[in-house]
Order: sequence, then C-alpha cells, then structure tokens
Amino acid sequence: MMIEELIIRVMATALILILKITLPILVVTLFVGLSVGIFQATTQIQEMTLSFIPKLISIFLVLFFLGHWMLVTLIEYTRELFKLIIELK
Repeated sequence: MMIEELIIRVMATALILILKITLPILVVTLFVGLSVGIFQATTQIQEMTLSFIPKLISIFLVLFFLGHWMLVTLIEYTRELFKLIIELK
C-alpha cells in the first residue's frame, strides 16, 4: 500500500470517528435547545440562562452515560494508529 493511500485511509477513519463520537452530544443538545426555545417562545420567558443550563446538563448526562464508550472507541483507534506506525518502520 502506498503511503498516500494510507494517509487518506487514516484521515477518513479519523473523521468518521470524530462524527461518531460527537454526534450523540450534538443531537441531544440540539433537541434540548429546540425544546427550550419552543418553551421560551410559548411562555415568552427570555432568560438567557434558561437555555444554557439545560443544554449544559444534557451534555453532562450524555458524557456520563456514553463517556465509557467514547473513551474505549478513542483508545481502540489510537492502538490501531500505533500498530500502523510500528508496521511502517
């Protein structure tokens, strides 16, 4: 395998991994923000902390429940990278 193909494969895998890890946080935060926005629009409460605190709590909850999976996924990818580095030498 040529080095250029290897670099492209590693970068594509890294981008997919980034999307896979960040997508749960982004989706949950999106829905929480949308829900709070609808609540604020219907009740006409325009408090800035009302939208910030629920999103922050939702991020912590997602990290609490999915943090182990995220960390294991990153460790597996890092191990694969180190194996590739050793194979190149």
